[in-house]
Amino acid sequence: DRAAVDKLFFIRISRIIRIMVPRFFCKETWYLLLIAVMLVTRTYCDVWMIQNGTLIESAIIGRSTKGFKKYLFNFITAMPVIALVNNFLKLGLNELKLCFRVRLTKHLYDEYLKGYTYYKMGNLDNRIANADQLLTQDVEKFCNSVVELYSNLSKPLLDIGLYIFKLTTAIGAQGPATMMAYLLISGLFLTRLRRPIGKMTVTEQKYEGEYRYVNSRLITNSFTTRITELMKVLNELNSGKYKRTMVSLSEKDATEKLTLIPGSGRIINVDNIIKFDHTPLATPNGDILIRDLSFEVKSGANVLVCGPNGCGKSSLFRVLGELWPLFGGSLTKPERGKLFYVPQRPYMTLGTLRDQVIYPDTHEDQKKKGISDQVLKEYLDNVQLGHILEREGSWDMVQDWMDVLSGGEKQRMAMARLFYHKPQFAILDECTSAVSVDVEDYIYNHCRKVGITLFTVSHRKSLWKHHKYYLHMDGRGNYEFKPITPETVEFGS
Repeated sequence: DRAAVDKLFFIRISRIIRIMVPRFFCKETWYLLLIAVMLVTRTYCDVWMIQNGTLIESAIIGRSTKGFKKYLFNFITAMPVIALVNNFLKLGLNELKLCFRVRLTKHLYDEYLKGYTYYKMGNLDNRIANADQLLTQDVEKFCNSVVELYSNLSKPLLDIGLYIFKLTTAIGAQGPATMMAYLLISGLFLTRLRRPIGKMTVTEQKYEGEYRYVNSRLITNSFTTRITELMKVLNELNSGKYKRTMVSLSEKDATEKLTLIPGSGRIINVDNIIKFDHTPLATPNGDILIRDLSFEVKSGANVLVCGPNGCGKSSLFRVLGELWPLFGGSLTKPERGKLFYVPQRPYMTLGTLRDQVIYPDTHEDQKKKGISDQVLKEYLDNVQLGHILEREGSWDMVQDWMDVLSGGEKQRMAMARLFYHKPQFAILDECTSAVSVDVEDYIYNHCRKVGITLFTVSHRKSLWKHHKYYLHMDGRGNYEFKPITPETVEFGS
């Protein structure tokens, strides 16, 4: 974390420079030489400009038309040459930045991709976080800084040397010596004053990398898509202008069309019941999955939802969660906060171990609910994750839980999260696929014990015994909602 211009700094920078300039005669050397020549040339151009400008002013003050025309002509003639020098200098600087970046990036990627270094860095060694930022943006910034440092040091030193020589010749050594002493003292003072800025810059870059990482997690977990979809549907419903003509998948060959108006269905908030009453199950894109869906589930009666991919299982849950609008009929359900969705790949938030259990609540929300950490420990024990707390040593331990926890542990953590929130109804979307059968049985029995009614999407035969009804969709617009019997279990296998 310490940033200072000391012996260690020069040792490190010399090692990196040997990577960027591997030989004495290489492309980078010629660009360095070009920049040096252009810097010297521009310094002499600056001195000439000062002298010629002084002569123009003298001609104006002395009212010398001949002298004014002569020096003005010299100025106009020199401009293309000075412009050429400046552009060659810019060319050399930009090409050198690119060459340095190519050399350094290639070297770092050779090391990063050698063997399993990339895996070890991401999973076994936590000294370097956000390697993607270091290999791309930080390398670019470093190469730009090195080239600019070379330019910004060389040009002022040349200017100072040439100006001191000219001034010493004109007025003696005392004036330039006083000026140099002033510059030296000011430079030392400012260097001392700027010392904390180096550490601040390191901290800033660390936070920049973490910010990009958080955004990449949002994209990975599809939050952007979900929020955009929700905003789009709600805006369309609120505007009252969203109308589509939809054709059922089972009637593609028919000419009959249905004009459905989003929001024409009615949502009734009632506790301890979910009831679809003559509700079309349709997507916002125009596909009618089921023309007329009707069934009723009361608290305590678990439902197993099954059917092929694309039959409408996820669409049913989006309607339940009010992400998609109702196109008719009525839907009786508890308010949104009393429904809980547990996906197959649950989201692990950035934060403490406690945050994983209470998400999306905060620690303050937990205190307001009167739930102690001891109760949270019981939730972890219920899903056989008590060893996580013992291993980490504290509820306040911060880790990258998406990487620390295995697939099965993440699914069990999501179930502990379900126990914490205690909703009336929960939608389990293949959320125990990586959990052993005995742990799965315990989880379902505990849900029944605490009064959580489940809608389960799963193809595992072992789960049928935990449900009272099944809802089967065939993907052709048909469905059946029936009690589970021994024959049904055989059918479900």
